[in-house]
Amino acid sequence: MATETVRLQPEDTPDLVVKPEELQGLDPSPGTMLDIPGSRMFEIRDALSVYHRDFPGGEEFDASQGDGGASLPGVPPELLDRAHQLQKEHGTAYDQPFGTAAYRKAVVEPYWGLNAATGWGPANVLGCQGGRDALNKAYDAMNFLGHGRRGDFVVVSRVPWISYNWGPYSVGANVLLAPGREADAWALTPEGIAACAQWAARQGGRKIAGLVVTSPDNPTGRTIPEERQLELARAAFQSGIPFVLFDWIYHRVTDGAPHDLNRFLLALEPAQRDRCLFLDGLTKSLGASNIRNAHLLASAKVVKFMQNRASHGVIPSFYSLAVAMAAYEMGYDKASASIVGPTNESRNVLQRFFEEKGLRAVLGKGYYAFIDVGPYMDKAGMKDSAAMGSYLAERFGVAVVPGVYFSDYGARWIRFSYALPPDKAARAAARMWEGLAAL
Repeated sequence: MATETVRLQPEDTPDLVVKPEELQGLDPSPGTMLDIPGSRMFEIRDALSVYHRDFPGGEEFDASQGDGGASLPGVPPELLDRAHQLQKEHGTAYDQPFGTAAYRKAVVEPYWGLNAATGWGPANVLGCQGGRDALNKAYDAMNFLGHGRRGDFVVVSRVPWISYNWGPYSVGANVLLAPGREADAWALTPEGIAACAQWAARQGGRKIAGLVVTSPDNPTGRTIPEERQLELARAAFQSGIPFVLFDWIYHRVTDGAPHDLNRFLLALEPAQRDRCLFLDGLTKSLGASNIRNAHLLASAKVVKFMQNRASHGVIPSFYSLAVAMAAYEMGYDKASASIVGPTNESRNVLQRFFEEKGLRAVLGKGYYAFIDVGPYMDKAGMKDSAAMGSYLAERFGVAVVPGVYFSDYGARWIRFSYALPPDKAARAAARMWEGLAAL
């Protein structure tokens, strides 16, 4: 059998790593793309410094963040001790770009309890250095393994988490806000997904690379029942959308049952399962924002694609994997109780508060309430909720996130994080109401 002769270039001639036909195409868009802005989430607390200056000794409330490690006890010390022990036993050599075999097994068995009937197992798990790392890897896979090109759209809800706007854009995808009604908390619909695919086709032949479904949602707190999420996925596939990413990072922060991955996967045809990606991790339900552990579950093909690229990019640290393994070893309900319990109680506090004050708000599960402050803005002549956010922080010591930071469609709303002890959530809500009433 003849073998192909390798033709090396002379030593004084440049040579390519790939074949000429495999070169990246020339793309002038970096010269015209918007410079991605930094997240203003990290600036919000600065407004509290004005309150601290003008009202020394006054109680401050940071209802802007979704970080249980800052406002609640965070990761239990015994889990950190166990993770440190695992790190010492494991050593400090390189691990695989997917994490470790032990981590994969822990995700599949004690955490998700994956049923063999799904056809998924350890090879379907990719360890990631936090949710943003996981999302960027997922967007990249959508581009390359879907329609095989950059410049198509990732579809998100009408009022999306800030980083949904910019994460896809940073890796070569554009972002499309799906149709959605304010009265329905801008919920995704099958009809809206179909409309996105049709609209994209009229934009010079662009397509949809993927759809992101988040439940519970950030920023609105809206929760989508599993059956409805399945309807959205099927609508996406029917519209020619190759991938659906389910961001379930908040799903454990609930007073009900978390999502059932076995039931979800078995409700899909095998070919449809292979077009789904699932994100979960420690950052929210364990208050482990600075530990940076998340995982993606996807088809073996998609995971292999992402881990190959991770081998030249971001490989998860073992310590982050070890904290997860320690939490799964303990039993995740027990491990996360110090975050999930108080947050659930605070949600009940806010529900009663909104009913008592007649405030219009979206309050599902997770960490967030999305509150309509439009009537109060109108009284004060405020242009958008950024002005309301500054007012509440600087004059009343309550930091919230203006809805306009997420999209213009949320310009009359604010996000209130109730990842707080119930008594503090009650005081924060009362102080916010004091500010609104003063208008």
